[in-house]
Amino acid sequence: MRHLRFHTDRDLHSRAFLLQRVQPALSGLMDGSLSTLAPIFAVVLATHEPHTAFFTGLATAIGAGVSMAFSEGLSDTGDLTGRGSPYVRGAITGGGTFLGGIFHTLPFLIANYHAAIAAAVVVVAVELVVLAWLRYTFFETTFARSFVSVAVGGAIISALSAGLGIAAG
Repeated sequence: MRHLRFHTDRDLHSRAFLLQRVQPALSGLMDGSLSTLAPIFAVVLATHEPHTAFFTGLATAIGAGVSMAFSEGLSDTGDLTGRGSPYVRGAITGGGTFLGGIFHTLPFLIANYHAAIAAAVVVVAVELVVLAWLRYTFFETTFARSFVSVAVGGAIISALSAGLGIAAG
C-alpha cells in the first residue's frame, strides 16, 4: 500500500481538502446509500406499496442525515486532528447522508410496485458504481477493490432487508 507523503503547501492543502471535505462527503454518501436500503426495501417487500416505501425512505434519509451531521460534528473539534470545522464537516456528512438515502427512495414515487422496485435497483447499482469511483478517485485504491467493498456491503444489507420484508409480507 502506498503511503501518502505531504511535503509542499499544495500537498498539505490537498490533504486538508481530503480530510475536511472529501472524507466527510464520502462517509455521508456511503452511509446514506447503504443504511437506508434496509428500511426501504423491507417495507416495500412487506407491504407492496411504493408510496409507503417512499415515506419510509424519506424519513430514514432525513433521520440518518441529521444523525450523521451530529455524529460527525461532535466526533472532534478538528483542533487536534486537523479535520477542520466540526460544523462544516457535520453539514457535509449530513448532506451527503441525506443525498445517499434519497436517490434510491425517489423511484418509489412510481405507483407501480414492480416498476418502482426495478427503478430502485437500477439507482442502487448506479450509486454503488459512483461510490466506488469516488473512492478510487480520491483515496488511491483500485476501482475493483472499491466496488467490491461497497457492493458487498450493499449486498449484505439488501439480502437482510429482503428477508425481513418477505418474512413480514
